[in-house]
Amino acid sequence: SDSEDYTKLLPQYKYSSVNEFRTSLTDEEIKIFMGLLLHPNRISIGKAISLTKYNLTQKNQSFIPSDITFRRYAKWFKDNNYDQWVLMRDGEKSLTDKVEPYIKRDASLLEVGDILVADGHKLNFQVINPFTGKPCRATLVGFLDWKSTALVGYEIMLEENTQCIASALRNAIINLDMIPKVIYQDNGRAFRAKYFTHDKGFNELGFNGLYSKLGIQTVFARPYNARAKVIERFFKEFQEGFERLLPSFTGSSITNKPAYLMRNEKFHKAMHNEYIPTVDETIKMIDMWLSFKNSQPCSNANGKTIQEVLDERQRQNIDINLLDDLMLMTEVKTIQRNGIRFLGCDYFDERLYGLKSKVLIKYSMFDLRSIKVFTPKGEYLCTAERVTETHPMAKILGTVEDLEDFKQKIEKQKALKCRTINSVKKYLPTEDIKFLEMQMHSEVEVMVGAEASLPPLKEERKINGKPIFKNNLEKYEWLVKNEPDNIWIQEFQQTKEYKIYHE
Repeated sequence: SDSEDYTKLLPQYKYSSVNEFRTSLTDEEIKIFMGLLLHPNRISIGKAISLTKYNLTQKNQSFIPSDITFRRYAKWFKDNNYDQWVLMRDGEKSLTDKVEPYIKRDASLLEVGDILVADGHKLNFQVINPFTGKPCRATLVGFLDWKSTALVGYEIMLEENTQCIASALRNAIINLDMIPKVIYQDNGRAFRAKYFTHDKGFNELGFNGLYSKLGIQTVFARPYNARAKVIERFFKEFQEGFERLLPSFTGSSITNKPAYLMRNEKFHKAMHNEYIPTVDETIKMIDMWLSFKNSQPCSNANGKTIQEVLDERQRQNIDINLLDDLMLMTEVKTIQRNGIRFLGCDYFDERLYGLKSKVLIKYSMFDLRSIKVFTPKGEYLCTAERVTETHPMAKILGTVEDLEDFKQKIEKQKALKCRTINSVKKYLPTEDIKFLEMQMHSEVEVMVGAEASLPPLKEERKINGKPIFKNNLEKYEWLVKNEPDNIWIQEFQQTKEYKIYHE
C-alpha cells in the first residue's frame, strides 16, 4: 500500500469489554435466553438453550444460533455479572455470603472473656432422653470465647428453652471465673427472649433479670448473616472431629446419612454398633474432646495453644452462690410423700415434709444429685437431695454401710413423726398423744429387727385404769368382753371399718 498510516498494520480484532460481549445473538434472543437463566428456579444452561431455541422456532425465525453461541454468552455473563447471577438465581443471602466483601476482624486485639459468642448446634448423633428413655437428637447450646476460640461453657438441651441458655452461660462464667463484658449471639427466638434484655420475663417466675443483673452488654447478629457467626467454624470442627466418631451418628442431612441408615443396607446394619450414650456419658465425651481441641494452636495468638491463651485470663474469683439465680431449667412440680418426683428419682428435704403444694424446681443436667426448690413466687425453700434406695434386708444380707443407712432413714422418719405429734399436741387429748408415741417406738424397733419390748396390754399400757388400744378393732373386742353396754360399741358397728372386719 502507498499509505503511510502505520495503524493499518495493527490487527483488526475487536475485544469484548466487561460491559460488552461480541456475539451474534440479537437483543431479542438474549432477552429470552437470560430470562430463563436468571429465573429463581435455577434452570440449567442446557435446558435454557433448548427452551430458547424452541421459542424462536415458534416465532418462525429462520436462523437459529448454535448451542455453543448461547453457552459462550452465558459463561461471559456469569463471569462478568456474577452478582446479578447469584442474586437472581440464589437470593439475597447467597449474594451476601458469596459476593459481597466482608469485614475482617482482628481478634488479637481482644482479651479472654471480653466477648463470648453464643449459638446452638443440633447434635448429629442420638442420645438417651432421660425424660422418656428413648433415643433423640439433643441440642448443644455453647458459649465460645472469641479470643481463645475455646468453648468455655455449654449445656445439653433436649428442647429449646431459655433456661438451658442461662445454664450454659452460668457454666461459662464458672469455668472462666469471670463475667464476660459482651455476649454476641444469634437473633433466634430463644436468644431474643424478653428476659435477656428486660426483667419482665424473669419476674413472671419470681426471678431477676439475667444479663442486666450481671452488667453484660448484648449484641445481636443480623438475621441470616453467616459471616458474623464466629462459632460456626467451631461447630464444623466438632461435627467432623467428634460427632462422626460416635456409633449413633445420624448425619447432618438426608444426603449425609451413614450407610446403616440407608434402605436395604443389611450388611452395614448387621455391623453397626447400637450403642447410644446417655446425657451424662455425652457430657464426659465432649469434655474429653474439648481437652484435645484446646491443645491445638490458637488462630488468634501465634505460637500458643488454645489452652495457653485461656490460662492467661485475669480471674475474678466468682462466688458460685451468687450465680444460683441463673440455675438453669425450671419446672413446676407437686410435692408428694417422698418429696419431689423428677427423672424417675425422688428428691427430699425435711423442709418439704408436711407440704403438698406446687413448687418451682431448678436443676442442671451436669449435676442431678440435688435440685433447688422455690415457691411459685420465687422464694427459696430448700435444696432437695436425691433419695437413694435402701437394701431390702440390710441387717442380715447388707453391709455395715447398708445397715447404717437404713437406721439413719428410720431415725429420720421417727424425727419427722415426732415433729408432727408435737405440733398437734394442742389439738389432741393426752392419752392419744402417749399412744401415738408408744406406737411409733414399737414400729421403729420392729423395722430395725429388734425384739418387741412393749409391755402386756393389762399392765404398763394402762392410763388411769383404762388400756390404750392400737386400733379400733382392738378397742371393740375389749369393750365387748368387758363393757358390753358401752355406747361406743353400737357407734362402731355402724362404720365401714366394722363391716369389713365382720365380713
